[in-house]
Amino acid sequence: MLPVLPLLEKSSFPAVHRASVRTLQVNLGYRCNQSCVHCHVNAGPSRTEEMSSGMVDQVIAFLQQNPAITTLDLTGGAPELNPHFRRLVARAHGLGRQIIDRCNLTILAEPGMENLADFLAEHRVHVVASLPCYLEGNVDRQRGRGSFSASIDGLQALNSRGYGLPESALALSLVFNPQGAVLPPPQSELEKTYRAHLLDTYGIRFTRLLVLANMPIQRFGSMLISRREFASYMELLKGAHHSDNLAGVMCRDLLSVDWQGYVYDCDFNQQLGLSLGTGKQRRHLSEVSATSLAGLPVRVADHCYACTAGQGSSCRGALAVTSSSLSRIAA
Repeated sequence: MLPVLPLLEKSSFPAVHRASVRTLQVNLGYRCNQSCVHCHVNAGPSRTEEMSSGMVDQVIAFLQQNPAITTLDLTGGAPELNPHFRRLVARAHGLGRQIIDRCNLTILAEPGMENLADFLAEHRVHVVASLPCYLEGNVDRQRGRGSFSASIDGLQALNSRGYGLPESALALSLVFNPQGAVLPPPQSELEKTYRAHLLDTYGIRFTRLLVLANMPIQRFGSMLISRREFASYMELLKGAHHSDNLAGVMCRDLLSVDWQGYVYDCDFNQQLGLSLGTGKQRRHLSEVSATSLAGLPVRVADHCYACTAGQGSSCRGALAVTSSSLSRIAA
C-alpha cells in the first residue's frame, strides 16, 4: 500500500481546539469479514489486531471514572468480531451510556452472530450501518459480490426487532459514501431517495442517513495515488472548505482509542499514527481524562479538509451549515 501521510503532513488547515470529551470512540480491532475499497482503516479478514480483555476492562473503568462521557462509539474492522464486544456493550449499557455500533450489516449473517440483532436491541444499541448505495451493483463493486443482498437481509432482521421503525426508540442510521474521488450529494436530498427506494423495493425503514466524504488515507488514499488522482482530490476538498464547519467537527468532543489503548484526536488520525495533540509521543487512555483535554489543540493535517468540505462530514454525518452557506460553496 502506497504511503499517504507524507503528502498530508505539511498543511495549512486552520487550528482547532478541543472542548470536553463527550464521546469515547473505541476501535476494537482491524479484523473484518469484508475488504472495502473505501475503507480508511484498511480492515479485512487477514488482520489480527484486536483489543484484549484487559484493555476492555480499562475502557470500562474509564467510563466509570468520567461521567461526562455520554456516548461509547464502537468501531473496527467489524467490532462485533472482538470476543469481548458483548461484555463491553453490556457494561456500558449498565452504566447508562448511549452505545453506537458501527456495523457493516453483513456481519449479522456470519456464523456465531445469529442472535446479534437481538443482543443489540436488548441493550438499546444505536446501529450505524454502512450501506454505501441503495443500488446492488454499486454496493457490490465497492464491498464485494453478495454484499448488498446480505446487507438487505441484515436491515430486514433489524427492522423485525423494531430498529428504524416510526416511534421506535431503536435507532438505525445508514451511512453513505461516494464511489470515488467526488464530494457526496446533499444529505437531506439523498436521504429522501434512500428512504423511498428501500421502502418501496424491500420494505425497509431506517431512522436517518449519514453522508460521509471519502477520507484520502489508507486504502482509499493509496488507490488515489496509484490512479494519479490524489492531488486533484485534495484540490477538490480544499476548494470546497467551509470555515462554518469547523465548529462541528467531531474531534472537538471525541476521543479516539485504538486496539492497544492509545488515544488520538479522531479515528482518521489514529489510522495515520498522528498522536493526540501536538506532541510526538503516544499517550495512553490511562494517562488522560475527559476534562483534562479541554482547550488543547487538535492535531491537523490536509486530510482534515475532508471533514470541512462542502456540507461537512464526520462520523455523525453532514455538519450543520446554513442554506446560504451551501449556496456560496456551490457558486
